[in-house]
Amino acid sequence: MVSDGWFNKRFDQCADLIRETVNPTEIDIVPYIGLEHIAQESLYLVGCGTSGDVSSAKTRFNKGDILFGKLRPYFRKVIIAPFDGVCSTDIWVVRCKPGTDQRFLFYWMASQEFVEESTRSSDGTRMPRAQWECVSRIEKPIPPIQEQQAIACILGALDDKIELNRQMCKTLEDTAQAIFKSWFVDFDPVHAKAAGKQPKGMNSEIAALFPDSFEDTDQGSIPKGWSIRSIGEMVKVYGGGTPSTRELNYWIDGIHPFCTPKDMAALPEPILLSTERKISDYGLAKISSGQLPIGTVLLSSRAPIGYLAISRIPVSINQGIIAMVCDFRFPNIYALHWTKTNLGMIVSQANGSTFLEISKNNFRLIKAIVPTVEVLNSFMGLVEPLYLGIESLLLENELLNAMRDELLPKLISGNLRIRDAEKIVGRSV
Repeated sequence: MVSDGWFNKRFDQCADLIRETVNPTEIDIVPYIGLEHIAQESLYLVGCGTSGDVSSAKTRFNKGDILFGKLRPYFRKVIIAPFDGVCSTDIWVVRCKPGTDQRFLFYWMASQEFVEESTRSSDGTRMPRAQWECVSRIEKPIPPIQEQQAIACILGALDDKIELNRQMCKTLEDTAQAIFKSWFVDFDPVHAKAAGKQPKGMNSEIAALFPDSFEDTDQGSIPKGWSIRSIGEMVKVYGGGTPSTRELNYWIDGIHPFCTPKDMAALPEPILLSTERKISDYGLAKISSGQLPIGTVLLSSRAPIGYLAISRIPVSINQGIIAMVCDFRFPNIYALHWTKTNLGMIVSQANGSTFLEISKNNFRLIKAIVPTVEVLNSFMGLVEPLYLGIESLLLENELLNAMRDELLPKLISGNLRIRDAEKIVGRSV
């Protein structure tokens, strides 16, 4: 027994492993969560598929269940399921037993202590998997249920704010995408003016920048006065490389952000603020494209093609990324949304036997609609503040994530008591 009503309990006294296996072909279509859909370290879901996308046996889960990635548990892929569905069998589905609060149990499983214990007991060298029989024996002091709920409430307040910020980011990104689609895909302002109408939701000054008719090109009908140009004419296109990982001088004491598709895959929004790895001055000198400036648009060019981001840091890139350094003639946010909208066409220009890859040369030849500079300037005037807002929210989330991860082990161990934690969170949320 531990002081203040805390009692030592084994993990299996607090948690049940749910083993409801289903065949996706024999059930209605439901959401599917694989390990690729759970963010590493950040405790949130980055996406999902459907049961129609998979064929092998999966595990059924309910909304509120804890999903813990048992394959390579050191990646700390842990979430609370936001809906009912099925998941990979490399994910544990866990529910609390009576006397244990579900969200407290989630934070216990999300703690570095639990992740490290799971990792130590993993079986396998190349593909280590945590063993339920081993983690079941993990023992720690557990507070009374009311204090569990209070701890979960405090940590949950931080996670709720993080989630709210994510939703706000998505709204801002969707707004920018809607403007791009209206102006540059559907050509709504041009159609409105051609019909003698004022473009909806647009002031007269911006409306005056759009033509009132179309002209035919070899790429189809486009607004009069706009043009068709190859991407290589409009932006500087770069590829990257990876300095030898056997040469320690390229990586030890690295200070320059080095981006790979893995960094981009984990982004909740298409803004790159940091990278997992950094290279030294010696390493940077080995990359032909060098260090690319803030504002560079990044596109993963293979395995898979399609991860996108605007870098908000100077960055170098590996061979799996195509970079676009843009100017006012084809500004970066326009390039980002153009690439997202035309991804199918980009992929169609890829080749490769092992995996599809779009080369820099093939990418440069792709044709794009280029509006007038005046229209592009107006577009950027509307959407740049949206992306500055997204960046601000993402930076705030980094701080909130760090605060949660600092408070978590102290709270669930009893080293920080509720009253002190409430004061800390109250100043930040």
